[in-house]
Amino acid sequence: MLATGLIAIDATILATAVPSIVRDLGSYQQFPWLFSVYLLAQAVSVPIYSRFADTVGRKPIILLGIALFLLGSILCGLAWSMPALIAFRVVQGLGAGAVAPMSMTIVGDIYTVAERAKVQGYIASVWAISSVVGPALGGLFAQLDAWRWIFFVNIPLCVVAGWMLLRRYHEEKQTQRHRIDYAGAVLLTVGLTGLILGMLEGGNAWDWISLPSAVCFGLGVLALAAFVAVERRAAEPIVDLRLASRRLILTTTIVSLGIGALMTGITSFAPAYLEGSIGIAPLLSGLAVAALTLGWPIAAANAGRLYLRIGFRRTALIGMGITTAAAVALAIASPWPSPFTIAAIAFVLGFGLGWSAAPTLIAAQASVGWGERGAVTGMNAFARSAGSAVGVAIFGAISNAVIAQGAGPDDPATIIDASVWVFVGAAITAVLTLVAAVFMPKDRVEEHSGEPRD
Repeated sequence: MLATGLIAIDATILATAVPSIVRDLGSYQQFPWLFSVYLLAQAVSVPIYSRFADTVGRKPIILLGIALFLLGSILCGLAWSMPALIAFRVVQGLGAGAVAPMSMTIVGDIYTVAERAKVQGYIASVWAISSVVGPALGGLFAQLDAWRWIFFVNIPLCVVAGWMLLRRYHEEKQTQRHRIDYAGAVLLTVGLTGLILGMLEGGNAWDWISLPSAVCFGLGVLALAAFVAVERRAAEPIVDLRLASRRLILTTTIVSLGIGALMTGITSFAPAYLEGSIGIAPLLSGLAVAALTLGWPIAAANAGRLYLRIGFRRTALIGMGITTAAAVALAIASPWPSPFTIAAIAFVLGFGLGWSAAPTLIAAQASVGWGERGAVTGMNAFARSAGSAVGVAIFGAISNAVIAQGAGPDDPATIIDASVWVFVGAAITAVLTLVAAVFMPKDRVEEHSGEPRD
């Protein structure tokens, strides 16, 4: 729970302090990198850590992840410039890539199926508490002009979590030898980095139609094409693309991509929108965003009752329908910034995401046997992280383009215009994700519940 809390708090604590960080370090146009590089490092490293965990055990990997997260947090707190802070966020992301999946894997290892439901409730409570504590802490530190403590606050948490795992967790290793797909990992990293670099810096550091843009996008596309070719031949691919030939796996993976883009995109840009447009305190903007991350765990905790009654597909459609309606409402209301409006819409949007994320993941897991469940779960987690990284990059490109044509990041009207277009992009993303959910195959409750229908 402590290790999970590190990742859960970090998911929301930084966004509310973006204006304060920009005031100290400069370069508003580069702030989306703070989220993109973190999510990119996390997305690419998750499957690699998962392979190593089967070889050397869970304990060394989660301790390595906590150590990297601790190191990254200290370096981020000492950062002297925006590029340095961005680079140190990569270290944090590499740590999160180990902590997040290993926490869930350890829970699966040491608890029985009956105990696991209760423990999952404890883990969900961590996310619920963090969804309020994270934005509030971030806003408080920003208001006190002490944004560096956003990172320093991780130090005692990392030390206590590592110490408790070191002393109390004694694993019985059932190791297996795996061939690590290093070529796939490198190509995926290069491909996503090229696309994200092109999207965030195009029209900012260089013109959209220019040699640097052509190099970034060309390298990104070529690397991803090579990645697809390598994965088809790899004995143990980092992302098993063969699973995507199944309609259910493909559609649920696309839904996970959209969920990642929506969740991180809105929580990353909404605080800067409220603070830059009407000048509200960072603490208030953080609480407004907390409504989204609070709605998610509330819905996710109760989604099981619904999908066991009406099925995974119908539950996901209801959730994405709610999410789409909220995203459209956010785009319509954004020309008139109000923390109360944002909080209300964000809560509904988060509730819809909570009703979409759990059923699509469990539907994918339930469709395969034990031998493929880890790969399917990894693909879903990777899709959400990759969607978050690419989503932030796309929304950041939209924001930077509008700001470049306006009066700059210090002009409230320009911030409102940029945010409106970001939220329009989020609404379009929600619609496309809803379409993917529509194409999920129909399911019957008894196929997944393990019990006959009443």
